[in-house]
Amino acid sequence: MKLFSHLYLNCRRQPAVIWALVSLLLLVHDGRVMAASNYLVGLGSYDITGPAADVNMMGYANTEQIASGVHFRLRARAFIVAEPQGNRVVFVNLDACMASQLVTIKVLERLKARYGNLYTEKNVAISGIHTHAGPGGYLQYVVYIVTSLGFVRQSFDVIVNGIEQSIMQAHENLRPGSVFMNKGELLDAGVNRSPSAYLNNTAAERNKYKYDVDKEMTLLKFVDDEWGPVGSFNWFATHGTSMSRTNSLISGDNKGAAARFMEDWFDKTGGRITYSDESEASETSRRVSNIIPAVNDNHHELMELAGSFQSSSGKRATRYSSVAKRVRSALRLADRPKFVSAFCQSNCGDVSPNVLGAFCTDTGLPCDFNHSTCGGKNELCYGRGPGYPDEFESTRIIGDRQFKKASDLFNTASEKLTGKIDSRHAYLDFSKLEVTLPKQGGGSEVVKTCPAAMGFAFAAGTTDGPGAFDFKQGDNKGNAFWRLVRNLLKTPGKEQVACQYPKPILLDTGEMNKPYDWAPSILPIQILRIGQMVILSVPGEFTTMAGRRLRDAVKMVLTSGSNGEFNGNVHVVIAGLTNTYSQYVTTFEEYQVQRYEGASTLFGPHTLTAYIQEFKKLATALISGKPVEPGPQPPDLLDKQISLLTPVVVDLTPPGVNFGDISTDVPKNATFKKGEMASVVFWSACPRNDLMTEGTFALVEILNGKDAWAPVYDDDDFCLRFKWSRPAKLSARSTATIEWRIPEDAARGVYRIRHFGASKGLLGSIHHFTGSSSAFVVA
Repeated sequence: MKLFSHLYLNCRRQPAVIWALVSLLLLVHDGRVMAASNYLVGLGSYDITGPAADVNMMGYANTEQIASGVHFRLRARAFIVAEPQGNRVVFVNLDACMASQLVTIKVLERLKARYGNLYTEKNVAISGIHTHAGPGGYLQYVVYIVTSLGFVRQSFDVIVNGIEQSIMQAHENLRPGSVFMNKGELLDAGVNRSPSAYLNNTAAERNKYKYDVDKEMTLLKFVDDEWGPVGSFNWFATHGTSMSRTNSLISGDNKGAAARFMEDWFDKTGGRITYSDESEASETSRRVSNIIPAVNDNHHELMELAGSFQSSSGKRATRYSSVAKRVRSALRLADRPKFVSAFCQSNCGDVSPNVLGAFCTDTGLPCDFNHSTCGGKNELCYGRGPGYPDEFESTRIIGDRQFKKASDLFNTASEKLTGKIDSRHAYLDFSKLEVTLPKQGGGSEVVKTCPAAMGFAFAAGTTDGPGAFDFKQGDNKGNAFWRLVRNLLKTPGKEQVACQYPKPILLDTGEMNKPYDWAPSILPIQILRIGQMVILSVPGEFTTMAGRRLRDAVKMVLTSGSNGEFNGNVHVVIAGLTNTYSQYVTTFEEYQVQRYEGASTLFGPHTLTAYIQEFKKLATALISGKPVEPGPQPPDLLDKQISLLTPVVVDLTPPGVNFGDISTDVPKNATFKKGEMASVVFWSACPRNDLMTEGTFALVEILNGKDAWAPVYDDDDFCLRFKWSRPAKLSARSTATIEWRIPEDAARGVYRIRHFGASKGLLGSIHHFTGSSSAFVVA
């Protein structure tokens, strides 16, 4: 193993030599020479982890789900593909619940100031993975920031900054390269959570498909001419709801986990060695760095070494201490681009990762099929993930399944993208969009979309996260009591009621504008083209069948009107939750059932038809080379935002205690086995004082020799959890618990756990600190 590590590192230091040999094989094909590359390719990645304390999480709208630590960090990952002397496109994938119109506006402003008109709303797409475990407060419309007590500037700023930094990295990394595409089925990472609505689509349409959710993953592999593979992005539909509505640790959920697993896999193997099946845990847990030499295997000597290192008192540190110690900064080779892997969202509207099905928590029996209730109550109906009842294990399993499929597609990708780089974009007012519908027997009629409104079943939630009170899915009537409550806010007019029918309106958000707009009306639609690959950027969550209809309609336009340019070979993917957010899009038939997704289809029963109509116009403009009207600009509501989140006033410790001191240490002379958990509690301070961007709150170090410590795991690792808490809500004192679940592939040796933080003084000054546990042995 040691010899292999030596050879592996030696190879990594000479990537140009290896890839020169690989390139010779790739260049010779059927006796002729192929072009090495046809595009410029660049990738980038940056930390967007928001405040890990006090801020409500975005997704479940559960007021009690307040961030209090980190499961693993969130990132913005970007790729740029450009013609050497022509067009370019940018795609950014966020470990966030969704894109935000305000975030997009401010990112584009920064890009314009930095690059002029090189990157604009036309060719930049910003998409969210739909994790429900990230801090909220970064959207601009009232309905999406009520539970976060309004706008959270810290959440907003870290996302905007991270997107800009990831695009800057990708821009600076632009080099000659190629893009390869591959597709494959992943069968066990998603199930339909609203099958009764899906069944309302016609049998003829349903019979065209084998499954009631999309099982196909589409992957792009980015290859640098000199360095070889530098990244991959894939699109696959499954919700970011493996972590439940009671989780309080920041997490990228299953897609963020898959990205971490794949990036670590490539760092470890260079993508040249297939993972083993010996242990699922060891496949996806962080490996100990190859820079650490073999440790002494004598347990007695290890115990003596560990005994010589007691916990250290908390001491002052610099802001960059945690950045310098971050594991992936220490391991990254500086002489080649960092490998970036993103797991993007698609038409996930009715797709749940809780693949075991939905069951009643009181009886253990399956929930009611039509309404997802238990004895008439929605609160008791929960979906079960494959690791049930452990949500962290469910997250790992669904993430691992996506990672394994992606790594297989990555290793076998062979279809090279060739042809034009292009894009089209338009803003549309979905509150009053005219839609032409064909009539039975010939002719057509014109209908309109409606101002945004949410139905009663919206409040019922889903089997991934049930709502409260007596709401239920599949309710197309509503009830008198909640109508009275609704009318205190806004009574919908007759025209709106008729337009949204059969949705019973609970919140008439599109006609509510106090203190400012409650919901969006102007939405972006966008097409990005990379050769024979076309990405449809949609600002919401399309259900399975809605996504199929949109893809098919666009593909029909592209193949029938391109004068043979595509020759039927065009790959169309949907990038969900992109550029802004406007909730769900169902088919007309699914809308009639009024389950959660239909009740959350804001603009009425003809929303999907409107999207199809307008995307067909974009596709026609794309293949004809004609421009499109930009449409009305969405509002910038930054100056109107209200925040009720109280700031950090001061951090305190008990008398005689320093920040970073140990509150609860590991047991004296402790030895842990692999699979066990080592836990340490530190006196700490509020994580909102410093987000530790590109740094870490938690660190595991291994003893290297007699007195040197090297980082091996940090708070971006799946096995290490940072948990922060106060003894009381208004207390100025707090503690940080760091839990390390020791991976099966952890090396034997002497370890310690460290904590980094920042405290706020009474006059507002910020002081960074660090502390460490006593050493212990991993046998």
